[in-house]
Amino acid sequence: MGETLAEKILSAKSGNNIRAGDIVIASVDLVFIQDTTGPLAVRQFRESGLKKLARPEKTAVFIDHAVPSPTHTLANDHLVLRRFASEAGAIMSEMGEGVCHQLVAESLARPGDIIVASDSHTVTAGGLGAFATGMGSSDVAVAMGLGRTWFRVPESILAEVGGRFQKGVSAKDLILHVIGLIGADGATYKALEFGGDGIKEISMSQRFTVANMAVEAGAKVGLFPADDITRDYLAAQGRKKDYQPVSPDADAIYERTIPIDLGALEPTVAKPHTVDNVALARELKGVKIQQVFIGTCTNGRLDDLEIAASILKGKKRHPGTRLIVAPASRQVLLTALEKGYIQTLVEAGAAVLPPGCGPCLGLHQGALGDGEACLSTSNRNFRGRMGNPKSFVYLGSPATAAATALAGEITDPREAM
Repeated sequence: MGETLAEKILSAKSGNNIRAGDIVIASVDLVFIQDTTGPLAVRQFRESGLKKLARPEKTAVFIDHAVPSPTHTLANDHLVLRRFASEAGAIMSEMGEGVCHQLVAESLARPGDIIVASDSHTVTAGGLGAFATGMGSSDVAVAMGLGRTWFRVPESILAEVGGRFQKGVSAKDLILHVIGLIGADGATYKALEFGGDGIKEISMSQRFTVANMAVEAGAKVGLFPADDITRDYLAAQGRKKDYQPVSPDADAIYERTIPIDLGALEPTVAKPHTVDNVALARELKGVKIQQVFIGTCTNGRLDDLEIAASILKGKKRHPGTRLIVAPASRQVLLTALEKGYIQTLVEAGAAVLPPGCGPCLGLHQGALGDGEACLSTSNRNFRGRMGNPKSFVYLGSPATAAATALAGEITDPREAM
């Protein structure tokens, strides 16, 4: 009997032939923390009696969620993380280098790895074929000290993808469609795997978008096989040696298979206040939007900025709609500057923030006023997510966001292309 991607990776890392439902102890290839949950993980590490990191060179500390620091309290949390990284010998990623999940994808994650972190969107690295998942700060502290952790092997759901995207449709529309189809708890503690002939039409950047939001359906991991697209991405990052093919067996057993025709998808939006509350963008025409945010670990990559810039080029944002852009990493920012995307966005009226999480979690840099609505390319639209429980957050693709910024209301991007 064949293995799914999740079973294959956990078998390799535990040294056992395992099946869904088994409990395994597996070695961990990368552990990381960030500045909102990281200080707790550091305290737990110290209180546990663990003396040192199991693998300092495979432990990373990121300051990305509240940058530059908006308060002295958060600045003190940053001091805790800097001191810990220095004393323990961990990798340190400073303010302005970018969002942890983007940097892990660019530089640290490898196909077949097991990655754990104190952040639910750790699942992003599943786009590379890594079993990457968020855990509580206490569990992460133990993984830092022991270099291994335990898992219940998840059952797997296969999204079998065929066809190709229409113009104006992208991976964000795909994952919003899937979440709307199965519900916000439809894949709770499952592996949500993507396969089929259509995945060759999904770029590495877009795979990260899909994997990133698998957790919004409750999934433990979101996984793509590591194929030629993966290899080419790693080669472009100067990491060709990190590539290895990883794929499920042809006779793998899935709990459920969901067929998806990319060509049948349309621009999709998640309405407040749940990610599975989806509608087509064209059905929401007329919904006024006071702020558009393009960025985050979901859609702050170079391809996303390119799409937005192509729609906004030579035009101006609606006078009643603010436009905020935050590149996901310094690498993205520098390349976007070189290619002229940032100039185009600024000329269109965008305020460009330093690489980081920005307004996504509502700490600073774009909190909403009472009754205001934002169309965001982020991954969550819970009540209060962007800093105000009296505001409204809609989720959409970079193309939908750019078209909405021009019109001042939710707009199907195909109208602006």
